[in-house]
Amino acid sequence: MTETAPSGIRFNDVALKLGSQEFSFDCQLPQGTITAITGPSGSGKSTLLNLVAGFETPDTGTIMIDGQVVTHLAPADRPVSVIFQDNNLFSHLDVFTNIALGINPSLKLSAQQRQSVSNALQRVGLAGFEKRLPPNLSGGERQRVAMARALVRHRSVLLLDEPFAALDPGLRAGMAELLSSLHQETGNTVLLVTHKPEEVQQLAKHVVFMDKGKILFQGTPEIFSENGNIPQIRTFLKG
Repeated sequence: MTETAPSGIRFNDVALKLGSQEFSFDCQLPQGTITAITGPSGSGKSTLLNLVAGFETPDTGTIMIDGQVVTHLAPADRPVSVIFQDNNLFSHLDVFTNIALGINPSLKLSAQQRQSVSNALQRVGLAGFEKRLPPNLSGGERQRVAMARALVRHRSVLLLDEPFAALDPGLRAGMAELLSSLHQETGNTVLLVTHKPEEVQQLAKHVVFMDKGKILFQGTPEIFSENGNIPQIRTFLKG
């Protein structure tokens, strides 16, 4: 009987050296789940995301997404959308155009695609913001635009690299609720880099804890919170 390739994201003995720092990942990140990627600064969280996105290529090992080997695929050829902390919006382009770029870089959109941009803006609470420029938006509004752009791309994997770090606590909570709500609708695979224990508990169904380029823990938030015997995790849980 032929073995079925695992769904979700699979790192098979992946190794990468950047300067003097070495990274080693071997893990299975479940499909259709929000996985929190956490750990001390410099532990390799963003590097793991960059490997999934294709911004970095491992020296050895393979990376699979939903059963497909993507190790050497260009970022544009992967079923992945990325939301960065700085939202990566073009300040001189209006909100509609920033989102439309996620559908077609040439901006040649059908009527249905143009409607999907407006629908996405409505879904993130920004209906009527099409002509606004990013510099005239609040930090939370810019992140909502980035969310809308991810929605119209319809990719099966969403990577978020500390997307709420620059927001105040109230906005962070609102964005976390929006992410959870959108995830329930799309059912996509989400990797969320966070330094906040409360976001791990509120959003994640799976946790990966990293330190010094290696994965120290994989499992549910409930089991994670019980691993205070590991010094690095104990420090994190104390906030």
